[in-house]
Parts: sequence; C-alpha cells; structure tokens
Amino acid sequence: MKEQTRIDTSNQASNLGGTVCLHAQHLDIGYNHDTVVADINFELHTGQSLALVGTNGSGKSTLLKTMVGLQSPIRGDLTAFGRKPGSAPRRVAYLSQFHVSGFVLPLRTIDVVRMGRFPILGLLGRMSREDGELVTAAMRTMGIEKLADSPLWSLSGGQQQRTYIAQVLAHRADLIVLDEPTAGLDAAGHDVFSRAIRGELARGATVVVATHDIEDASTCDVLMLLARRVVAVGAGPEVLTPDLLLKTFGIQIPHH
Repeated sequence: MKEQTRIDTSNQASNLGGTVCLHAQHLDIGYNHDTVVADINFELHTGQSLALVGTNGSGKSTLLKTMVGLQSPIRGDLTAFGRKPGSAPRRVAYLSQFHVSGFVLPLRTIDVVRMGRFPILGLLGRMSREDGELVTAAMRTMGIEKLADSPLWSLSGGQQQRTYIAQVLAHRADLIVLDEPTAGLDAAGHDVFSRAIRGELARGATVVVATHDIEDASTCDVLMLLARRVVAVGAGPEVLTPDLLLKTFGIQIPHH
C-alpha cells in the first residue's frame, strides 16, 4: 500500500471547541465489495470544514455517499455524531451532483427549497411560520427570492444550482455534505455560495465539500487529497504542495 501523508489537525479541532462530528478509522469505501478508496482515517469536529479534492473518479462522491448513509462501508469504522451514518437524517443535509425532481414534477423554485424542511416535518407535515421564514431566508441568501414562483425547468443551470443549494440551507442541518456545489455557477454565484457557507460555519454547522477547485478547497480547515487512495490529509498549507498535487491530479497544478 502506498504511504499517505497524514498531518495532525487535532489542535485545530480543539481550538474550535467542537465535539466530534465525523470519525473514520481504517475505512474502505466502494461498491459491491469493489474497493474505490482504502484505509481512510480522519476526524472532523463541529464547526469545521473538510474539502475532498481530486479528479472525477477519485472517490470523492463515494465517500460523501458513505458519510450520509447512502452507501455502506466495505470495511472499517465510520460514524456521524457517534452513530451509524444515515441514523440522523434530521441533522444531515446532502447535495448530490444529480437532481431529477424538478424535471419529473412541475415544481416551482420555492417548492424545491421547501423540500429542505421535509426531513424535519415529514412529507405530510405542515409548514409553520418558522419553516416559511427559513425557506425565505435561504432563498434570499442565494439571491433567488424573486424566482420563487418560476418553474424550475425554466431556470438557467446556475439558477437551478442556487435553488438546490438554498434547499440545503433551508434544512438548517448540523452536517452539510455537498458534492461539487459550485458546478454551473458563474463568478457571482460562486461568491454568493462562499458567503452562504461561511454563514453556516459561523452558526456551528460542519461542512464537507467535494471539489476539484484548489482555491475553494484552500478555504477549508482540513483537506483530503484523493486519487482512488488517500494521498494526504491535513491543513491547506501542508497539503497543497506541488508534489502532493501532482500525485492527486497527475499534472503540475500551480497554487499560490
């Protein structure tokens, strides 16, 4: 097995004063006993952010799905809030790369964002005033409040992505897991998203994001470089080195 770079981030976590949100030890992930990434080890505390960095097929999405309980570990241990992933859906919000609801059903933008409250209310639960305020606040944060009554199918790709991010924000989850959330966003949308995530971290949420964007990743507390193996885990300055980025992407990636 190739050696991976491990960097101690325990001091960062203790400085934030958070409890353990995610914990992985000797974790193997994959599909149908076919391992995609082996021997994953990390610990993330409340209020911290983790970036999974790598190319398509590097294992980022597989790890995210395992974190939220959509995929079972092949081997090893993974807990979310001290429990099996998927055991606390009210506390976890997940943004996938793929969305089909708006094209199967004739949904308006506000309908999609309201879905972010379903894990709390249930499918038949009635929206309270507070729920409505959270939905409105999420749409305002993402700059789509004027699109509330627009059919989702009529929106541009970037507007649709803002809508799905607003759905995640409306959940007000303790753990937010995002798979390539800035895909399709223009520069303005990217800035809006970055501010939104800073706001979520400020209220004490833990954020995990999969990305191939080095600049996005560098703003996170902890980075994990993936290339169908764990290349390195640690803080940005120690992990974002030319040598480790070469091992991750297979090409030289300049980073300043």
